[in-house]
Amino acid sequence: MPIKCPKCQHENPDDTLYCGKCTTPLKSSEDIDVTATIEAPKEELTTGSTFGGRYQIIEEIGKGGMGRVYKVQDTKIKEKIALKLIKPEIAKDKKTIERFSNELRLARKIRHKNVCQIFDLGEERGTQFITMEYVSGEDLQSSIRRFGQLPIGKSIAIASQICEGLSEAHRLDVVHRDLKSNNIMIDNEGNVRIMGFGIARSLSGKGITGAGMIIGTPEYMSPEQVDGKDTDPRSDIYSLGIILYEMLTGRLPFEGETPLSIAVQHRSDMPKDPREFNAQIPDDLCQTILKCLAKDKGDRYQTAAELISSLDDIEKGIPTKTLRSPEKKSITSKEITVSFSARKMILPFLVVAAIVIIGLFLRRPWSQGEAPTASTKKPSIAVLPFKDLSPQMDQQHLCLGLPSDIAQRLTQVENIWIPAWALSSRFDPEDMDLKEMARELNVETVLTGRLQKVNDRLRINVELFNIADNDVIWSEKYERDEGDLFELQDDITLKIIDNLKVRLLGEEQTGLMKRYTDNIEAYNLYQWGRYFWNKRGADDIKKSIEYYEQAIELDPDYALAYAGMADSYITLTIYDPSIGREYYPLASEAANRALEIDNMLAEAHSALAMILSLSARNIDEAEKEFKRAIELDPNYANAHHWYALMLGYLGRTDEAIKEINRARDLDPFSIVINKNVGMIYFFARNYDKAIVASNKTLELDPDYGPAKVQLLDIYIANSMYDQALPLLENLEKKYGESLFYKAYHGLIYARMGKKEQAEQILSELIEASELGAVPVRGIVQISIALGKIDQAYMWLEKGGAPLNLLVSPFYDGIRDDPRYEALIKKLLPDSNS
Repeated sequence: MPIKCPKCQHENPDDTLYCGKCTTPLKSSEDIDVTATIEAPKEELTTGSTFGGRYQIIEEIGKGGMGRVYKVQDTKIKEKIALKLIKPEIAKDKKTIERFSNELRLARKIRHKNVCQIFDLGEERGTQFITMEYVSGEDLQSSIRRFGQLPIGKSIAIASQICEGLSEAHRLDVVHRDLKSNNIMIDNEGNVRIMGFGIARSLSGKGITGAGMIIGTPEYMSPEQVDGKDTDPRSDIYSLGIILYEMLTGRLPFEGETPLSIAVQHRSDMPKDPREFNAQIPDDLCQTILKCLAKDKGDRYQTAAELISSLDDIEKGIPTKTLRSPEKKSITSKEITVSFSARKMILPFLVVAAIVIIGLFLRRPWSQGEAPTASTKKPSIAVLPFKDLSPQMDQQHLCLGLPSDIAQRLTQVENIWIPAWALSSRFDPEDMDLKEMARELNVETVLTGRLQKVNDRLRINVELFNIADNDVIWSEKYERDEGDLFELQDDITLKIIDNLKVRLLGEEQTGLMKRYTDNIEAYNLYQWGRYFWNKRGADDIKKSIEYYEQAIELDPDYALAYAGMADSYITLTIYDPSIGREYYPLASEAANRALEIDNMLAEAHSALAMILSLSARNIDEAEKEFKRAIELDPNYANAHHWYALMLGYLGRTDEAIKEINRARDLDPFSIVINKNVGMIYFFARNYDKAIVASNKTLELDPDYGPAKVQLLDIYIANSMYDQALPLLENLEKKYGESLFYKAYHGLIYARMGKKEQAEQILSELIEASELGAVPVRGIVQISIALGKIDQAYMWLEKGGAPLNLLVSPFYDGIRDDPRYEALIKKLLPDSNS
């Protein structure tokens, strides 16, 4: 019997929910059979609890219109499966449960690699549930949200696999009726799995679902579903057309403020041409999408097999480069499409010397793992600093921070080889031949970028080069609000992985998408803090602390900012001797706060370890923290570096040499690490290697004072006074005469046997010490060289033990004294000496 619209009096079929003329609802809420009371599930499904005496809850993995879904361990079959609890308001309706039971029985017939297997519908103490196969991976909707638009080839491949699964379901007379992107899972092997066949309808069993009942999601519903009419395989094809549109454009064809407004568009509006949103979509693929979305189901593809055939034809006609990332080709004579000027390192003081040093380090792995070989065939990539095109040239922090974070994410992917960011960051792609750069970095692909910030808008152009082919694998131009920076970072990372043809494991996906803050401004401040900390000057480090403090004000749970602050406090005590140890408690507090927030943060464990070794001299705990940091991130250079220092100061020089060389492998152009390679060899009395390492450091930065002073120490300890004295004179000319350098003159005289000159300088130092203006170390070392052991011990008691007391050659003269062991126990109680 026709239903007359209460508003316009138009007569509609009796199975219609909305007026065909004015879209007024034709059935009131009283027409729908609902339960007066809604009961909560009988059991609280928390992690570790057991449901139904059989299903041990691992975690909640989703929720939808029917209820919550949990990953569980089926203790009976000892397998992980998915458990869906049906909402009480649905479960209380016996007719609904009867319909689902019938339809689940049909859905269970589907056995196909592209369909998630349904197991059973059950009841436990009044709670209805469905069990099904557990699929580990990511749903398609999440991928689209991350990427914005999927590559054409990937979209066709996904759609083809969906068609394969649908074809098998339709062969068994089962229609999905709620096909949508978040019902499509991409498992860890890259295979498509259709979920949600639990509400499928049998074609042969008419009336199971109920006349006029709308089943589906408004954004994906076919026109016949909107009208509550019978559905068939062509309804699923319409929904698949929506999914194809969504994959290729990053948006849905019909959107609105209410479900009704969206449903009306499916009935009456034509979708916009998808090429308006993605000009790269081929004409025939565009026509295929629009044919899937025909209002009249007779104008659509009539079967999934027919659609598969069309997609196959389209795929064959599209160039491979457009479809997917190109396979590695042989080197050709084709000219590179982008030319660059002569090679140059970013560091301004490096011109020719840097190239020499690169050659020296080419013999070392200095990477995130061993370099790829022909047998491993891992894709390899270097992420380079971005070029700052901003009007004020004031985005250095993002031009380094953004690619650094992308590189750090890629290190978590087992099937990608990437050199240490510390090495890649030294290159300027604008002023160096990419092929030569890739050869030196030992990679096949290189990512470059240009960044411009105007007001609150970011414009970023990225290009992924295949060096062997002199070809651009992938390029993209982004223009986003600054607030979209995190999504942009996700997008670039995932598109690199996609274009390198790498499959992600589930845990890798989780790690890739991890964020330490959701506050863009805090992130920017953190990047400025890291930028200034890497400059290493005392004033720069103080600036870094200010930026970290501001970041923490905006996000008090920003673990990385606390870890950065701890590093800065520690480093500041080294670069500004006037501060002494007063910042140790602040560093400890920052490191511990970082670990309270995120106990898996390698940077925080490393900082805490350094504090324990420096301030508390708690060596056992410090070593545990260093090892934990390295376990969490084996490629964190600073953890290896600081661990090497602690081991070196303890006299464990063989272990220290191993760690400091690993740190240099990971960050071969770090001035500080290279300098400390020389220091560890100095402690080991391997003076030849200590001199080589110190000189390499000075090749990196000819003006780096600490390396010159270290070289002076080595010359003196090795009795190379002909080299020591000219170097000392040069230092005094450059930095001015001071008591610090006067002490070195006294030490040289004492070790050369020029006792009178040494005694004179020692007297001057002791006299000056009354003003607190002389380093105690100089007085102690000269006293030892002159044989004044009692005086040396007195000054050690007065001034405190230096960090290198156990290992420096300048303290060899007191180690046979009976007082030495007591002094060590007093000053270094946990040194295990």
